[in-house]
Amino acid sequence: MVSFSLEGKTAVVLGAAGGIGSALALGLAEHGANLAVATASSMEALEKVAEEVRTQTGKKVVSYQVNVTDEESMAKFVAAVVAEFGGVDILVNSMGLNKKAAVLEYPMSDYEKMFDVNVKGTLIACKHFGKVMTEAKKGSIINLSSVRGIRGKDGGNSCYSATKGAVEMFTKCAAIELAPFNVRVNAIGPALIITQGTIHIKNNPELAEKYKKAIPLGRLGMGEDLVGATVYLASDAASFVTGQTIFVDGGTTAG
Repeated sequence: MVSFSLEGKTAVVLGAAGGIGSALALGLAEHGANLAVATASSMEALEKVAEEVRTQTGKKVVSYQVNVTDEESMAKFVAAVVAEFGGVDILVNSMGLNKKAAVLEYPMSDYEKMFDVNVKGTLIACKHFGKVMTEAKKGSIINLSSVRGIRGKDGGNSCYSATKGAVEMFTKCAAIELAPFNVRVNAIGPALIITQGTIHIKNNPELAEKYKKAIPLGRLGMGEDLVGATVYLASDAASFVTGQTIFVDGGTTAG
């Protein structure tokens, strides 16, 4: 019998204080998972997310602060999660950074920050949590890609797109390496999702209409739109799925 239930599983959500991460944390808990949520920034914002999830679902939620670009910080985080929960079944790397600029003017400091968080951070998390999962001979890792990872459209996204292209190939390669240990590695690839950082688009009717016209389904994406794909990839229903990206994009990549 196909099961989408996450009851009895422990999920780790990195970047959980953000709009996408918080939506995914709530969605995973609603489907039964206990949570370790983490952020590199505001613990106050993260605790608000954790308390909301606890209140709405009654699941166990523990908050942590971790620098995803630092291996020592990540190793301590992994050890703390394993000590608290006894293991890890699901890892969601929902952290991300986007700084737009023209190719001929791109600041190298922004380039380095984006690759540090989006690519290096994903690698470090997969490396350290992957060791726990391979020892247990089970696990599901879900990375955050983007339609920008396979489409070169629109200006200002050259470096962001490069980071997501790297996440795409890292996901495929990691999936092959970890498959013998029954650890699956997949990704979700959103189009524009309305978060705290993009709410100005929704609030500007002219700008919102421009984005809607580029999406076949004719509306803007919300964090909740990513929950179904994430729960599927995390669950036993996707036990034969690895190395894939599910594009949750309203049809953007279809044409």
